[in-house]
Amino acid sequence: MRVTFPHLGNLWIPVRAFFSSLGLDVVVPPPTTKRTLSIGAKYTPEGACLPLKATVGNFIEAAELGADTIFMVGGIGPCRLGYYCELQRHALSRAGSNAQLVVVEPPRRDPRGLVQALRTVKRRATLRQVVEAGRLAWAKFGAVDALDQAANMARWRETAPGEVDAAVHRGLALLDAAETCDAVLYAVEQTLHDVACRTEERLGPTMRVGVVGEIYVVMEPAVNMDVCRKLGRLGVQVVQPITFSHWIEEHIVGDIARRMPRSNMLSRARPYLRHFVGGHGVESVGRSVDMARSGLAGVLHVAPMTCMPEIVAQSILPLVSQSEGIPVMSLAVDEHTADVGFDTRLEAFCDLLQARRRQAGEGSCPSVSTGRWSML
Repeated sequence: MRVTFPHLGNLWIPVRAFFSSLGLDVVVPPPTTKRTLSIGAKYTPEGACLPLKATVGNFIEAAELGADTIFMVGGIGPCRLGYYCELQRHALSRAGSNAQLVVVEPPRRDPRGLVQALRTVKRRATLRQVVEAGRLAWAKFGAVDALDQAANMARWRETAPGEVDAAVHRGLALLDAAETCDAVLYAVEQTLHDVACRTEERLGPTMRVGVVGEIYVVMEPAVNMDVCRKLGRLGVQVVQPITFSHWIEEHIVGDIARRMPRSNMLSRARPYLRHFVGGHGVESVGRSVDMARSGLAGVLHVAPMTCMPEIVAQSILPLVSQSEGIPVMSLAVDEHTADVGFDTRLEAFCDLLQARRRQAGEGSCPSVSTGRWSML
């Protein structure tokens, strides 16, 4: 049995550690590329959202490398994630693959479904083995988040272009090779020190921009046009609150422990959006409000084309921009999105933020009550 899973940022590092610790043969899919999206688009409906096309492409490319068992998360609510598994099975069949798709549904306060999914691939795994594998994977989830956040915070003041990314790449290799939690901690400490040595102090105030939206597009550089790296090169410190460990705490640990997730974001969003709309729609609104009140210069909202929860959020964000006094720009992506147009809008948005800050420093801050700064 050879297991695989979809790509999502650096998710492959902790997931491979988990399955490898259980003694399973793991096939990491090739990095998501234009070929991946082209394959996914071939076997999925034209109007399907980009994450479905990308994950189907991942599965077919992994199957080409010999994977025969695929792990995929399920979902609930209006978001189409809950229907992915059936479309993915159909796509795999059309592509001539016999790979088995194992769907891990949200626990919904009952962890038995998660345990049952594990038993389909490792029937003889003891509870101790699962716990130990989970501890190592959890440590690596936190480590990946820490390195991603460090890169977002440091790129704008790196000593030379690419220095921070090179340091983080070396750190991820150390992290992937780590076999104990102590080794994971060592890899993080070494990498953070390496990153710090490749940055320099910059004069003037920091321009911080928050990135919100649908989790897959926010966290997968191959589909968001590497937006966090590009913002860093434009002199922006990126604030990206969506992380792997945060998602697990809310949607797995929170469900099982019967805790109410996202309570802070729900309260922030409530004046603008009172109802659950699926996916991360409410969080996109709530986090944008939080970023405005935390003094960020602007908010970039990214989502897949045709994503209903984020379309709802996008329709509300102009009101957030007006009421909270923060510029907001929404960008929708699909397999046809090109770097040139995307880069032009990013550069224009950053120029707008710089101009707004200069005018504010001169005592004549532009009014946002007209919605002038909401580039939707």
